[in-house]
Amino acid sequence: MFTGIIEETGRIRSVSLTGGSGKISIEAAKVLEGTRIGDSIAVNGVCLTVVSLERDGFTADIMAETLRRCDLGQLHRGDRVNLERAMAADGRFGGHIVSGHIDGTGVIKSYRREENAVWITVEADQSLLRLIVEKGSVCVDGVSLTVAAVSDHDFQVSVIPHTGEETTLLKKGPGGKVNLENDVVGKYVERLLGAYGRMANHDRGEEEPPSGGITMEFLREYL
Repeated sequence: MFTGIIEETGRIRSVSLTGGSGKISIEAAKVLEGTRIGDSIAVNGVCLTVVSLERDGFTADIMAETLRRCDLGQLHRGDRVNLERAMAADGRFGGHIVSGHIDGTGVIKSYRREENAVWITVEADQSLLRLIVEKGSVCVDGVSLTVAAVSDHDFQVSVIPHTGEETTLLKKGPGGKVNLENDVVGKYVERLLGAYGRMANHDRGEEEPPSGGITMEFLREYL
């Protein structure tokens, strides 16, 4: 588990792909402190397992499902990435609950400066946007951010100077791809509500729910 508070940016040494999977090697410093083989490090928000350690870097495997969900396979030698070690049991929750399991990718549409902050607009598929809510949390390339606005096609976050300086978010430019992880609490709530809706329709003898989840009729009958 992670919190979305980036500890440092690392540098890609290599991304070696064979078929639909491969390995990634990253130059780093701070995240190596106390790290052992088998530990987890989030790379641009993707939870990876350390398989080898060097004095100034680490290597991790990337499986096919991971490559389908994120942009790690498109990185090149020299690219910077956001890094965070898994949260220690006695650590602080500076961000929000982040699993490191990417739901999909978005594309940076634009940047807009407002005094000391920079607004970033990210385009994403509806399958991701349906779980993004204004003033809720979203993880963008491993960075825990508060959603400032959301529409049918995109969402916006506002980045303070410290976050801009310590992460890669302001360095990708319009058109840059970012990894997105929806709030894990929202995903579980959606799943549970859908399950309760299906159960209620089954009790009424309906094979398929009329709207796929909770309805006002369900709430009146069961609450």
